[in-house]
Amino acid sequence: MARVSNEELQQLAAELGDRLRARGWMLATAESCTGGWVGQLLTALPGSSQWYERGFITYANAAKIEMLGVPTETLDQYGAVSEETASAMAAGALAHSHAQATLAISGIAGPGGGTPQKPVGLVCYGWALEDGTLMSSTCRLDGDREEIRSRAVAAALRGLIDLLE
Repeated sequence: MARVSNEELQQLAAELGDRLRARGWMLATAESCTGGWVGQLLTALPGSSQWYERGFITYANAAKIEMLGVPTETLDQYGAVSEETASAMAAGALAHSHAQATLAISGIAGPGGGTPQKPVGLVCYGWALEDGTLMSSTCRLDGDREEIRSRAVAAALRGLIDLLE
């Protein structure tokens, strides 16, 4: 499967921005395997400062702990690539920002780093809202590193758009 097109990513980002702006909400992001791609995509939109507050790039476990307050026990028990960690990242982004909505992504983009239990392409997402809503999801994406990362960005944006409907 091919990389998600820049046009599709821009459309998703704009749709998310419209939904956040309509609510008067700010967004914070917590990214691991996507390395700030979501934040870059959102801030490329004119006027995004009205609804995008901050982004955390927490590639290392220490960054997840220090910047987002992800419990060491969660990382030890479930690993960095897990719904538990993605949920903790989303909740942590909410707690460490002034945002009303957050999204988090953690995964194995490859080409190395996968295991039989957690193969390359495994990506976990977390979404949190100020009302206490906390959702998570996991999917297995095929493709090379760039394809996995672009599809992970698209899935994270779609997930929050759906949650805000």
